Amino acid sequence: MPGMNTATVAAARAAPRPFGDYLRHWRRHRRLSQLDLAQEADISTRHLSFVETGRSLPSREMVLRLAERLDVPLRERNQLLVAAGYAPMYRERSLDDPALAAARQAVELILKSHEPYPALAVDRHWNLVAANRMLPHLLAGADPALLQGTVNVMRLSLHPRGLAPKIANLGQWRHHLFERLRQQINATGDSVLAALLEELRGYPVPEGAEALHMEGEHLGVVMPFRLRTGFGVLNFISTTTVFGTPVDVTLQELALETFFPADAPTGEALRKLLP
Repeated sequence: MPGMNTATVAAARAAPRPFGDYLRHWRRHRRLSQLDLAQEADISTRHLSFVETGRSLPSREMVLRLAERLDVPLRERNQLLVAAGYAPMYRERSLDDPALAAARQAVELILKSHEPYPALAVDRHWNLVAANRMLPHLLAGADPALLQGTVNVMRLSLHPRGLAPKIANLGQWRHHLFERLRQQINATGDSVLAALLEELRGYPVPEGAEALHMEGEHLGVVMPFRLRTGFGVLNFISTTTVFGTPVDVTLQELALETFFPADAPTGEALRKLLP
């Protein structure tokens, strides 16, 4: 940029996009016309058009109303507020923050109470936040490099040096994880999740693993997970619990993945593994 110094260029790049750009993005992402959104938000189409083009500035109440109608995640609602010239409304803190001590204790209590069955908590990008004492038993044999630093459970699950060679129903499990990622990307527009999906799709798949056998899946409520171990094949069903709160980004994005034995031998094997 001729005539601009480095600091000016950096500031320009860091400047938020106009509110209208964000609004148009989310409206199109939700496949709504201006008329559809205007009716949903109980405003005139003309006024909505003026807001999108920057000819009118929305009130804080209107920003929140439009975000609600568009089902915008809390993190992105903060972006909308800032772009419109208002302070962020929703807190974003580490789960280790003292203010979230009660929430952290609740998560740990749920994970521990689920023993002798495996359970873990993940953030919005599927990075491991916490787990109970049973999870290491499922990870035996995974490349230690995948367990260093920030552990991404999607990557660990499908990586050829992770759990993938041990998953007896890899094709089914892989398809299930891809669908979940696609749903999240559609809901949030998160570019990090989109990049993760592309990475996972590039992993080599063992011959025969692409065949999908959907028996055992109960209308998307639970998903079979069959893992080869030194104790034979352990059969699980998995469920997801989402912590939601209207005022905290961190808790809205936290999810608990819990695994239950799908048969008696698996339950017995897990009980024997409990420290």
